Amino acid sequence: MSTQLAVVDSAQSPATAVEPAERPSGLRATVAVSELLPSDSPRVNGEDDDHVRLLSELDAPLPPILVHRPTMRVIDGMHRLRGAQLRGDKEVEVEFFDGEPADVFALAVKLNVSHGLPLTLADRTAAAARIVTDRPQWSDRRIAANTGLAAGTVAAIRRRSTPQGEQSNTRMGRDGRVRPLHAAEGRLRASRIIADHPDASLREIAQRAGIATATAKDVRDRIRLGQDPVAPRPRTVPSQTSPATTPRPAGSRAAIRTSAAAISLMLPNMSKDPSLRTESGRTLLHLLSLHAIGDEAKWSRLAQSVPGHRAGTLAQAARRCAEHWLRLAHELEMRCP
Repeated sequence: MSTQLAVVDSAQSPATAVEPAERPSGLRATVAVSELLPSDSPRVNGEDDDHVRLLSELDAPLPPILVHRPTMRVIDGMHRLRGAQLRGDKEVEVEFFDGEPADVFALAVKLNVSHGLPLTLADRTAAAARIVTDRPQWSDRRIAANTGLAAGTVAAIRRRSTPQGEQSNTRMGRDGRVRPLHAAEGRLRASRIIADHPDASLREIAQRAGIATATAKDVRDRIRLGQDPVAPRPRTVPSQTSPATTPRPAGSRAAIRTSAAAISLMLPNMSKDPSLRTESGRTLLHLLSLHAIGDEAKWSRLAQSVPGHRAGTLAQAARRCAEHWLRLAHELEMRCP
C-alpha cells in the first residue's frame, strides 16, 4: 500500500509544546495499522482498556498518531491506535518524527504529560529515572519539564540512580545550551587549562572546560589582571582574629584572592620589572615560583609522601610558613594604592 504524505502546519500538531529538536517533521500520512509497531510506553501498567473503549466509540476524528518514521514505532497515540483496531479500522492518520531513537521515549513522556490520559506519579518517576540514564547530560530542569516532576525530585532520582563518580560535570538545558553543573568548577578548570596552555584559543578552552566561550574569555581576562577566575563572594569578618588575619582599617583595599594560574602567568612579567630586580625582589619572586603549585592533587601527594612520624613536625613548619606569608600579604595590601 502506498503511503500518502501531506505537509501540515506544525502549529496544528498535537506536539507543538516541545523543544525544536523534538518536534514532528510536519509530514502526515495515511498508513496501514499493520505497519505500526507498539510504542515504548512510559505507562508502567500499559494502556487503559476503558480509555481505549471510549476512544473506539467516538465519531469525531482524533488527532494523528505520532510515529517515529525510521522505525515506524508509535511515540504518542497508543490508546488511539488500540481504539482504531477495536473499531476494525485498516488505516490511520499519522504524523512523523525523524529524531534520534534515544529522544523518542523522552518525547513520548512529554506528550503524555501534556495531554491525553494523564501519567501516574509512578509512571513519571520511572520515566525520569530512565531519561536520567539515557540522557545524563540533560539538566534536572529539562527532565522535569518532560516528566511533569519538580527539578528537585529529578535531582534526587539522579543521585539514587547514578554513582557520584559517573555523573557528568555539564548539563544541557531546555534551550539546548550546555552549561557546567557548578560554575566555579568550570572556571577553575579553565584557569588550569590556561596555565598549562597559555596560547590556547578561547573556543578550545571553553570546550575542554565545559563552559561558554564568553565565560572562558572572562576567566582569561581576570587571570591577566591578576584576579581569581572565580569572582570572590563577600566574606564575614571572623569574630576572633590573629595578627595574620587582623581586619584592615576602613577604606583600605579589599583582599583579592589570586589563583595559582594567575600567579604562574604573572611571575614571568614581574621578573622583567626593573623595580623588582633587587636582591629582595629576586628572593621574593623565587619563593613565589616555588610555591605556585595550583594543582590540589600535587599538594595532596606531597602530604601523602610524608612519613607519619614526621607529619606533626612538618605540619607545624608549614603552618609557620603560612603565617609568614599571610603577614607579608597583609603588609603589602596596606601599601596598595
